[in-house]
Amino acid sequence: MPHEPQPHTLDAEAVRTWSSLAVAALGRAREDIDAINVYPVADADTGTNLLLTAESAGRALDEALGDVTEGTPPTSLARAVRAYAHGALTGARGNSGTILAQLLRGVADVLGEDPAPREPGPLLARALTRAAESAYAAVAHPVEGTMLTVAAAAARAGRTAEAAAGNAADVARAAYDGARAALAETPGQLPALGRAGVVDAGGCGIVAVLGALWQALSGQEPAAEPVRGRAGPVPQPPEPCAHAQDGPGYEVIYLLEASDESVAALRTRLDGLGDSLVVIGGDGLWNVHVHVDDPGAAVEAGVVAGRPYRIRITHFGDERRRARGERVQRAVVAVVPGEGLAGLCGEAGATAVLARPGEVPAAAELLDAVRRAHAREVVLLPGAAELRAVAAAAAEQARADGIRVAVVPTRSAVQGLAALAVHDPDATFDEDVVAMTAAAGATRYGELAVAESRSFTSAGICQAGDVLGLIDGDVAVIGTALAETAEAVLERMLGSGGELVTLVLGPEVPDALAERLEAYVQHGHLAVDTATYRGGRYCAPLLIGVE
Repeated sequence: MPHEPQPHTLDAEAVRTWSSLAVAALGRAREDIDAINVYPVADADTGTNLLLTAESAGRALDEALGDVTEGTPPTSLARAVRAYAHGALTGARGNSGTILAQLLRGVADVLGEDPAPREPGPLLARALTRAAESAYAAVAHPVEGTMLTVAAAAARAGRTAEAAAGNAADVARAAYDGARAALAETPGQLPALGRAGVVDAGGCGIVAVLGALWQALSGQEPAAEPVRGRAGPVPQPPEPCAHAQDGPGYEVIYLLEASDESVAALRTRLDGLGDSLVVIGGDGLWNVHVHVDDPGAAVEAGVVAGRPYRIRITHFGDERRRARGERVQRAVVAVVPGEGLAGLCGEAGATAVLARPGEVPAAAELLDAVRRAHAREVVLLPGAAELRAVAAAAAEQARADGIRVAVVPTRSAVQGLAALAVHDPDATFDEDVVAMTAAAGATRYGELAVAESRSFTSAGICQAGDVLGLIDGDVAVIGTALAETAEAVLERMLGSGGELVTLVLGPEVPDALAERLEAYVQHGHLAVDTATYRGGRYCAPLLIGVE
């Protein structure tokens, strides 16, 4: 016989059960929710993003709770909900996942106050209210008829049940019913939904999560319901609405370590760059989500505010094709060592994977980027010799998914930029890969770094603090100043000829250095052009490419 769900009091084990049931419910509804996703962008991924966010939350919760054995002191409710919310914050995907993460944070703000609540019904009602309020506050321009509306209705229904002396299960059931009723009204509140004849996709996810909460607390399983529009089940993805077609071209998401004051300024700056702005978190860690036309500017705004990482840039042109069930024919995935370079690749239409110093991306991270590119063919640019094996492993796994993948053996970010510059999606796959490989191979690469200790190099003994000039991976020049060492490296690299010098400046390098090097090249090599970019945080002091 099937295992019957068991009721729980409002404790850590109830949160664990809620988590697993929510993942299961979102997993069942994912495809249907994706199919009715029309707002704010018809990119057919709301169900997927909600599921991935819930899975991240669940993993963090499982890690915090560990295995419960006989004689082990029970984990507190406070610790459980905080871990659950933190996992959602760090793993939030898309607009819907980011809002779900903030809802869970609001719940944790209340349930995390008392490790052993004596009045769980009123406490849960307050938690749902805080969740809705904090979600509204996180969204720059809240819109009714969305998952915010559904969450607010759930909170109101929960407070009504609590006022009638309901227990936690009663509050959860009332919230679930209130959310379902509010969801049915969303087509009349939001024109995009009304035109498509569907309910709000994010609101469907909220209903699924609240149904899981009620099941965890009551032991009763919500009746399985299809995701519906006004006229019944939605069998096919709706056409993208006008907003989705005319809105910004990119989605930018990153985690950010920053102060409250810096985040307040960041909100204002990002609000002027695009729309669908959601900033969630607190206590120094934030998750930033925005739709923009200039992804580089959105990333740079994060650099000004604090320390952004786990940067994800998605091009909506590809996402809209996916909304119609199409794959892009070809995409490029590039590993880059700087946030500015990640934004630059995003502007060029590539999916960027950020490699921070001392942290080599895993094959799973590269595989995720290949899958996110949602293409039949993918060109993978590892950007470093030590990443070739990782890239090859990711490519092999992607091929098992039916994706054609080629790894262009780039050994530097500047080689990746050269390859990306000649990328031609209209050429055949083999022709494109050959051209990109030839461009990368024809680019000599240099780098300036600062020695951390005394050591032996191919150019002699260096001391801590010396400036090292590397050419094609080997130390060629040892100097004491950045500018003079850079000029010496350039002179050696241009000794065998060249048509274009690419300079990528690190975050602490002044613009004056670029101006000096550009003048140096122009004076000694009249036929050579220069192009200068900002590498952003995590980039080496200077990267040089000579084509």
